[in-house]
Amino acid sequence: MLKVLKFGGTSVGNLDRIQNVANIIKKIRDEGHDIIAVVSAMSGETNKLIDYAEHFSSNPNKAEMDMLLSSGERVTSALLSIALNEQGYKTTSMSGREAGIKTDSSHTRARIEDIDTTSMKTAMKAGKIIVVAGFQGVTYEGRVTTLGRGGSDLTAVAIAGAINADVCEIYTDVDGIYTTDPRIEPKAKKLDKISYDEMLELASLGAKVLQNRSVEMAKKLNVNLISRSSFTPEVEGTLITKEENIMEKPIVSGIALDRNQIRVGMYGVKDRPGIAASIFTSLANENINVDMIVQTVGVDGKADLDFTIPTTDFEACKKVMETFRTDTRNIEYNDSICKVSIVGVGMKSHTGVASKAFSTLANENINIRIISTSEIKISMVIEEKYAELAVRALHEVYNLDK
Repeated sequence: MLKVLKFGGTSVGNLDRIQNVANIIKKIRDEGHDIIAVVSAMSGETNKLIDYAEHFSSNPNKAEMDMLLSSGERVTSALLSIALNEQGYKTTSMSGREAGIKTDSSHTRARIEDIDTTSMKTAMKAGKIIVVAGFQGVTYEGRVTTLGRGGSDLTAVAIAGAINADVCEIYTDVDGIYTTDPRIEPKAKKLDKISYDEMLELASLGAKVLQNRSVEMAKKLNVNLISRSSFTPEVEGTLITKEENIMEKPIVSGIALDRNQIRVGMYGVKDRPGIAASIFTSLANENINVDMIVQTVGVDGKADLDFTIPTTDFEACKKVMETFRTDTRNIEYNDSICKVSIVGVGMKSHTGVASKAFSTLANENINIRIISTSEIKISMVIEEKYAELAVRALHEVYNLDK
């Protein structure tokens, strides 16, 4: 079996942890598997390098930043390779270039365009464990690039897809995907399996275990992903796979909570054709990610518009809103809200899922401000002070602790 194993920054955070990762790889190798390990920089290293750059410039050249930041992963890959070598295993470390990863030229947020697996296949034929520096590649002109946030996950998934690996295991400090955040609801259960679409919803709704881009790529390339922990490697983890591979589809798989939301209310907006288009085009042009939108029908030529944005986009959003000040009676911002969501592929074929959620919150005297739904998700905006109560109540009513 060919396994691609990815180890994040906390898993390789210091020399002892790199040794622990070497032990995990040894065990899997001794079971007879071929291994390509993809590693992140040691935790804190990337921030340290950014600080170094900012000592000289408040706006450093992006191509030079890529050259600088890609070094963190190369350090880890070499150290892990040396550790395995010392214990009698044939290994080779590879930069993104050596692993054949070609990207576009969008420095600091490049996209992988192609992977030439020749050198990796040659190394495997020679019986070597391969340790690839994640988060990086090279342009067709040969310049080093980095892939942006979560880039090592992307490296691992892309390699697994390109080389037809049997599985891609993502090792973090969490031993799988849970029905909700165990810190909020101690009865949360680890899921054995979850579909790509459910994982994408949970990731976009605030579950921080896996990055959206890597799950999207896994779905596109049909890579079986496993989320597991390098600190408890004996625990099986959670398989993220095609919906067809999951026999018993639960109605609800998980409850997600996102506290980093702000509700923007525009009241008494001039109700004319194209006003919503101009508002949301202006927000999109500033790369502001609008999530839930509710528009009430206009009365006396006026309408009300409510929408939510991530907290990080607040200042940029305020600037855009000021340009529409003359089109509206009042603009309000509320940052003491949160978004609680229920996710499950079983919703497609079951009725009454939404009504159960609404009545559960009503029984707890929790008022819902905005509701949005998709085929496998129901999201509700509520006051933040009720966040944990809502999560626990919903977790219980859908029997997720069973």
